[in-house]
Amino acid sequence: MPALFDIQVVVMMGGVGSRLGEIVASCPKPMLPVWEKPFFEYELKLLTAAGFRKFLFCTGYLSSEIEDHFGTGEKLGISIDYQRDARDDMGKTHLLGTGGALRHAYPKLEEDFMLVYADSFMDIDYREVVCRYFSAKEKGALSLMTLLRNDGLFDKSNVIYKDDRLVLYDKTDPDPEMAHIDYGVNMFSRTVLEGYEDGERFDLSAIQHELSLEGKLEGLVVTRRFYEIGRPESYREFTDYAAERFGHPKKAAFLDRDGVINEIVYNEDTELLDSPMKPEELKLIPGAADAVRRLKEAGFYVFIITNQPAAAKGKTGLGDLFDINKRLRELIPEIDEVFVCFHHPKGDARCRERSLIRKCGCRKPGTGLIEEACTRYAVDMAGSFMAGDSYTDIKCGKAAGLRTVFIGDYKCDVCARLEFDKPDMTAPGLYDAVCKMDLERIQIIDQ
Repeated sequence: MPALFDIQVVVMMGGVGSRLGEIVASCPKPMLPVWEKPFFEYELKLLTAAGFRKFLFCTGYLSSEIEDHFGTGEKLGISIDYQRDARDDMGKTHLLGTGGALRHAYPKLEEDFMLVYADSFMDIDYREVVCRYFSAKEKGALSLMTLLRNDGLFDKSNVIYKDDRLVLYDKTDPDPEMAHIDYGVNMFSRTVLEGYEDGERFDLSAIQHELSLEGKLEGLVVTRRFYEIGRPESYREFTDYAAERFGHPKKAAFLDRDGVINEIVYNEDTELLDSPMKPEELKLIPGAADAVRRLKEAGFYVFIITNQPAAAKGKTGLGDLFDINKRLRELIPEIDEVFVCFHHPKGDARCRERSLIRKCGCRKPGTGLIEEACTRYAVDMAGSFMAGDSYTDIKCGKAAGLRTVFIGDYKCDVCARLEFDKPDMTAPGLYDAVCKMDLERIQIIDQ
């Protein structure tokens, strides 16, 4: 699996937005203002926070406004290239459909790329999307489609997904067995466009339908709903959501995972205590789920901040680590986000995902994961804290300017590693720590 900064993200931005009426009369849909920022900036923030750096914007209606605003991307620390829609000799736009517009950009497409739509806000783990695609590609898949369990809620369901497999995708012929809907984030091999001519009109859904029939379309189920701005009411809905998430800072609990939320397990291969390597090995520490619920009731975001280098060390596959985090979210749905550093500076020869072996800023005691959380959410850092069972957790929290809570036995070696800069609280478990805190006044006092 390549690093995310090597993955090209293609953004479809050519829609006119006719259902929005006068709202887009003088403004391309991705540039609609949401609290004085263009709508697409909110999605772009998620993509750049995940680590993507290469973008191709496929533009159409009022494309110059998009180009003037985002430019080359240099100010954002990214690279943006553009592909305008097709036009005839008289300068008239040719409406080619999503597939035709993508085929028009073929010369600029990389061998594998992610495709998203600029009129949607899609808050998912993009690293898992890339991981699952390349794993599926090794088995013959040419595309990956993210799916949401829909049951007709947001639009007509169009996917049959059974036994962890995408069986059928069809937007034109509904089937009673369809319970999922295409979410709007896709990975493609550029080869799916071979056989089509530039200027030919067709939709991507036709390609994906055929791939599903051939067993070459992988499905990845996500759980968070998407927001789109295709209609005035959905535009207003996202405006309200953005005000709550990005405009009103909330206090946050940044929690380590292993030894704080879940138990350490015995690894038979190494004959040592270690992190869980499979979802079924994940066992919650008594009281951990109750502690998370108490924090949520007190108005906290709850973020898991965890180093998980097992794939980099060749102990397990990256897919297994995503499965473990999925299981954690199932056991404690109140968790807002799981932020993971999968890297390791030395790694191991057994590692299959070589891009994970590198130095990074997200591995604790580095503060990269906390910084990512603060990019994706409005966080009141003055009212927040970090809790963990290792000196790296405490050093990370202190470096980020947070109050800190040490979980477990605070022994001399920990004290020495912290250079005698003690945490603000020690407690035998997370539940005990939460019970000791004054969550209303955000006081953390060791007792």
